[in-house]
Amino acid sequence: MDTTFSYNFPAIRGIQAGKAYFVAMCPLRIIPKIFLFDEDEIPPEHRSQRILNKARIPEMTNYIVDNINDYVFSSITASVDGELSFTPFNQDANSKDLGQLKIALDARFLINDGQHRRAAIEEALKLSPELGSETISVVFFHDEGLKKSQQIFSDLNRHAVNTTSSIGILYDHRDKLSLITKDIIAKIPLLSRYTDKERVSLSKNSPKILALNHVYNMNLKLLGKTKGENIDKNDEDFVHDFWSLLCNTIIEWNSVFNKEMNTRDLRANYIVGHGVFVEAIGVLGNYLRKYHQDDWSTYIKRLSEVDWNRANSSLWLGRAYNHNGRIQKTSLTIQLTANQIKKLIGLPLTDSEKQNEDKLIKGVE
Repeated sequence: MDTTFSYNFPAIRGIQAGKAYFVAMCPLRIIPKIFLFDEDEIPPEHRSQRILNKARIPEMTNYIVDNINDYVFSSITASVDGELSFTPFNQDANSKDLGQLKIALDARFLINDGQHRRAAIEEALKLSPELGSETISVVFFHDEGLKKSQQIFSDLNRHAVNTTSSIGILYDHRDKLSLITKDIIAKIPLLSRYTDKERVSLSKNSPKILALNHVYNMNLKLLGKTKGENIDKNDEDFVHDFWSLLCNTIIEWNSVFNKEMNTRDLRANYIVGHGVFVEAIGVLGNYLRKYHQDDWSTYIKRLSEVDWNRANSSLWLGRAYNHNGRIQKTSLTIQLTANQIKKLIGLPLTDSEKQNEDKLIKGVE
């Protein structure tokens, strides 16, 4: 290799499966230049998995630009097809794996994991060029002919486990609604005791009533917001007041809280033990805030008079659960459940809600 014309990185050498790999710190400014995302380089069997989801790029770009002082990106993993050499800084046993990694300029680089990070970095540099001197760790595997890249991609993704949305909310300290949601759970005893902060759906034997993402999603619907939208003090106060009243109103929840019923029986027999109910209440609350700003609490109190039993198929079949008795949570069933609740507490349906009712009738026919 002509070392005059090569990429040079201070790096750490490691061994996996008897083969060397290298970890280097790369300035962000060179990431878009050396890691070209070329679908022609990708084995056809994996192209459908490797195509960039361009909708993710603006969100990731904004994350970097909006959090310049505390953004975090994990390593990029790449295969290198071309000459490379590693020269230790010295031969001392404790530091022989610290050295200089040299990669030929004509080598090909293929990202095995991190193509969306690469694209987001490229866009972020256009908006904030000063980020160019910051670094990201890159794991290099030597892969002549890129024959192993397919297997590397498969291995990395086969064992990857995504965190649940509940854990994402729990650990999010930037999103205002995440903070409000966690504050509500902490302050309301029923929610504090019976909210699962890790899972997104609860098993029939779970000792909890709600999952954290149920509470968060209800709050989104309650305020008519999308994640990241501005939330003012009035929004925050309304959400706190709404949840406080709701938790005092749902008789079945309080039966669990007072140890008069267990959570297994709640989920088995009542729709109030499921996410479809919670999000439907969010839809209801948003309507009440718009059209009954002064007396919304009157209607919420009427929820204590509603029959939430799943055995009442005339009310909930085709809405909260299907003909197999299985709870179903889609945007349509959430709205249909909200429609039924509105009718039961004396509220009219909007034109769009009436159209959804027509869909239900046609589905039954």
